[in-house]
Amino acid sequence: MAEIGNHPGMADTGQGCPIDAARLERATPDDAAELMVLQRCCWVDEAIANETFDVPALRETLDEVTSWIASWDTWVVRLDGRLIGAVRARRAGTDWEIGRLMVAPDLAGRGLGRWLLAHAESAAPDGVEAISLYTGKQSLRNIAMYQRAGFELTDDPAPHSAVSLRKPVSRSSA
Repeated sequence: MAEIGNHPGMADTGQGCPIDAARLERATPDDAAELMVLQRCCWVDEAIANETFDVPALRETLDEVTSWIASWDTWVVRLDGRLIGAVRARRAGTDWEIGRLMVAPDLAGRGLGRWLLAHAESAAPDGVEAISLYTGKQSLRNIAMYQRAGFELTDDPAPHSAVSLRKPVSRSSA
């Protein structure tokens, strides 16, 4: 079971971020173009690993990215003004759905993805029973990271060449 609770100071500061001097902020429509570029940089490797370029993240338009910034809770990480990571989440029934977790390829492997995942999990509203997400069937590094974070592969149908992962949540009694 995941422990979900508040992480004071995490939002809007970058406190605890594994990348020194990085800053976590809420995304705004002004971030859309940079998010679209980072998203494409991140999902090309995923498309290659999964042997398909039929990946929604690679086809989204600027208007679509702007739209999901408005409809999802979306956070970006900046380092000296550069967008280096992002994640989005929203309530979907009794699940807290996490998506578009991305880290600049040159900074991968430094813990930023796991930190962003933890932040998105901590933002889950009351009443959420599980956290869910999708990743590519052959995205072994992603699957391993999610499993280390307590997610389990499910039999739930997933879009395109993806798999579904999920974990139940419990609230800490703070």
